[in-house]
Parts: sequence; structure tokens; C-alpha cells
Amino acid sequence: MTSSSTPNPAPRARTPRERYRDQTRAEIKQIAVGQLAAGGVEGVALLRIAKEIGMSGPALYRYFASRDDLLTELIVDAYQAVADRIRAVDTAAGGRTALHALATALRDWAVAQPHLYLLIQGTPVPGFRAPDETVAQARGVLGPFLGVFAEGRPSGFLEPLVDEFGRWLRDDAAVAAWVEQWTELPPEESAAAVALTGAITAWPLLHGTVSLEAAGQFGGMGHQPASLLTAQVDMLADSFRLT
Repeated sequence: MTSSSTPNPAPRARTPRERYRDQTRAEIKQIAVGQLAAGGVEGVALLRIAKEIGMSGPALYRYFASRDDLLTELIVDAYQAVADRIRAVDTAAGGRTALHALATALRDWAVAQPHLYLLIQGTPVPGFRAPDETVAQARGVLGPFLGVFAEGRPSGFLEPLVDEFGRWLRDDAAVAAWVEQWTELPPEESAAAVALTGAITAWPLLHGTVSLEAAGQFGGMGHQPASLLTAQVDMLADSFRLT
């Protein structure tokens, strides 16, 4: 049997000008990440970047309209990187084992590049508004946690919170679609509310410990941050009776 469908056309090859523009933008972002690592957000300066790559200030503005425009791309890239790292975790074992694996992946990424983690999860940049697409990217980071907590049986003290998140599911179609994407559970299923409760509860717990370590706040204290995170994840797993 022959098919009458027309094959998809090959993608258009980029022109030399387009390739040069992409390479220049990538170089600008690479230098900006270096500035971020050396001096935080305040250290990111377009004019210094232009000088380093041998370009005039006005010429650089053809690639990024402003410092905020550059920061936006760095934020988007950072969210994508951590989301890719989290989604690469094997959660087939489920339960407590999967939760520990996800938490470890988040911590490992953050401590390897604390400047990027603090860019997306640290103190907000005054006057800067992150793009709306970062909401979807942040949900991409938390998505795998939903599947882990969907099998949970929350302790009694969590019931009011589960009820609250259940109402959120029913009232917000975007959140309901996000939960269903990762759990295949419709919003009216009680397990969907449990999954959402677990993922959102996990986020501030993980972020609190990881961000303190990334910012160097545990220096001089008599414990290993990884040990603290392990204990916190176990307490969270106990609260949801994850095996």
C-alpha cells in the first residue's frame, strides 16, 4: 500500500549571518555567566562584555536590547538546565528512593553552579520582572515530584493542606493540566491533590536547605549540608508515608 502523504520539507539552512548572530549571542551569554559567578547580578555589565569581545556598546545592543533582556535569557537558560537535570533522574523505583534521587539531583546542580541557582531562586533583582514563561519552566522542575507524591498517603495533620490544594486544582485549569501531565490523574481524583500538596510542600523545604548551601551560609557549622537534606527528605517522606 502506498502513501499519498507529502514528506515534511527539510528545515531551512541558516545563513552565515544567522549563524554568526547565534554564536555572538552565545559568547555574550557565556561572558555574562562568568561575570555573574564573579560578582553576582550586580557584576553583569553590558559595556564590560562589549569591551571583552571587542565590540562597541551600541553594537552589543543589537544582540540584547538591555541588561534585563540579557538577564531574562540567562534565567530561561538556567531554568531549562535544572529542569533537564531533574527530568533525567530515574524515578522508576518510586516512593522514598525516587524522592531522594530528585532532591540529590537538585542539590548537585545547585552547588555545582551556585551563581545560576541563586539567579533563579535567590533575592529578586530590583526592578526586574522575570518572563511569564519561567512559571512553566519552574513547574517543569517540580513536575517529576508530582508523580512521586501521587502514591503518598498524607498524615492527618496535612489534611487541611490537601483540601486547600484540591480546591486550587479544581479552580485553576492550568495547574490541573500540569498535574495531569505528570500523574495522569484528573483534578477530581484525591490522589491529584495529594500529589500537588507533596510537590509544593517539598519545594520550600528543598530550596531552603539548598539555597543556604549555595549562598555559603552553612560555612563554619558542624554538619554536612547533604546530611541535613537527607534527613529533611526522610521527614517529608514519612509525612506522606512513602515507602
